[in-house]
Amino acid sequence: MFEVRHVLARKSDQVFQVEPTETVYRALELLAEHDIGALAVVDQDRLVGIFSERDYARKVVLHGLTSRNTLVRELMSPNPVTITPDEPIEACMTLMTERRIRHLPVLSEGRLTGLVSIGDIVKMLLAEREGLIEELEGYIGGKT
Repeated sequence: MFEVRHVLARKSDQVFQVEPTETVYRALELLAEHDIGALAVVDQDRLVGIFSERDYARKVVLHGLTSRNTLVRELMSPNPVTITPDEPIEACMTLMTERRIRHLPVLSEGRLTGLVSIGDIVKMLLAEREGLIEELEGYIGGKT
């Protein structure tokens, strides 16, 4: 069974983040630059929220705002649901499904150590299944 730490090991060590006082425009630049869907919002080394493409899509134009004049703290999803590295990835799937979220910050001893997405979880599950299929094929073929 895979844990969140295994998902993080397959990803870059870098956790992309933005301060709550940055403009939404700057956050969008970071999302585009790194080809990601969400940023951790960090204030003085403390996770305070998540800013995602979904936050932008649903809260800017619909509320008559502009990305250059709006701060991340105005649109971010505050108090994000978090998970620890030793949790099974099934716990991530449950949280994401129940809370209808696509990104989970990973905290280790209260410190942000990663951010996993639904895409990361799906990739890990597919890799696990491929490994199991190869194992079974080897067993059936007498290679084990």
